[in-house]
Amino acid sequence: MSNKIIIAIDAMGGDDSPHKIIKGISIHSKTSDNVYYKIFGNKNLIDPLVEKFNISNELFQIIHTDKVVQGEDTALSAAKRGKHTSLWLSIESLKHDEAHAIVSAGNTGALFLISKLNLNMIENIDKPALSALWPSRKGMNVVLDLGANIECSSKNLLDFSIMGSALHKALFDKENINVALLNIGSEELKGNAVIKETYQLLNDKKYSLFCFKGYIEGNNIMDGDVNVIVADGFTGIIALKTAEGTSNFIISELKSALSSSLIGKMSSLINFKNLNSFKKKLDPRLYNGAILLGLDKPVIKSHGATDSIGFANSLKVCEKTIRGKLIDRIKQNIL
Repeated sequence: MSNKIIIAIDAMGGDDSPHKIIKGISIHSKTSDNVYYKIFGNKNLIDPLVEKFNISNELFQIIHTDKVVQGEDTALSAAKRGKHTSLWLSIESLKHDEAHAIVSAGNTGALFLISKLNLNMIENIDKPALSALWPSRKGMNVVLDLGANIECSSKNLLDFSIMGSALHKALFDKENINVALLNIGSEELKGNAVIKETYQLLNDKKYSLFCFKGYIEGNNIMDGDVNVIVADGFTGIIALKTAEGTSNFIISELKSALSSSLIGKMSSLINFKNLNSFKKKLDPRLYNGAILLGLDKPVIKSHGATDSIGFANSLKVCEKTIRGKLIDRIKQNIL
């Protein structure tokens, strides 16, 4: 067991759980080697699904609990009464070094608070940040913070730059990582006081892990010239939700246009391969798996409404953060 990657999984969080969770494990297990799953949840519900999806007994352990953090629970109420829930127990296994990382599709606020109660912050990091993958013309970007911190200091944004770069390196092993601050303009004089102060901190020193490229505007995020985009949580989550909404709108309108006439239907058949590639590029399931950075163990948040394919991708992200030694990279580079 010592040479295996062990992932703790909250099997009861999110929509259609534990069905999508167990099916997602089945999908992930077929493409990954040497991964062991510690599944926390109701054994009576999980056992039939494990059998249905034909997951080898050598790949998992079920830790039974019938207590669940509900989606409508506040973070505080979940933490107060949640010590025997699937979410709490999965995070606690990380605390006791019984797993290398945890993945949950459950209540976001509860996941953050219970993680902070059970795990330690990495030394010299003041605030954790929620990061996610964002497709661009040239590959994948890391964007953070996505709502964990509404207000940030220049020290926080500097830490986010380092942690985001460490994440990109762990996931993609890219040599030259470019970092930019999300701002209302690309000119040096634009932005609020915190953004300007962060600019000076990043611009006045050379960092071994990344190269600072100044400011980036929202309309340039997907160009791919920058690999890590840094913002406070308020700005970052608005940018993310706007991009998600725009993507859904484009796909919906394209479907409508191609199905509204005979010519449109013929065009979709002729261009099926290209359209399928376009749809895949915008499929949020393939980028599922947000990472809470700053804690001394990897905590991965799957979207609660995703399906088994999306959850399998969050497991893939989790596995890559472990194999890429994310936590060690952050510790080596944090100021």
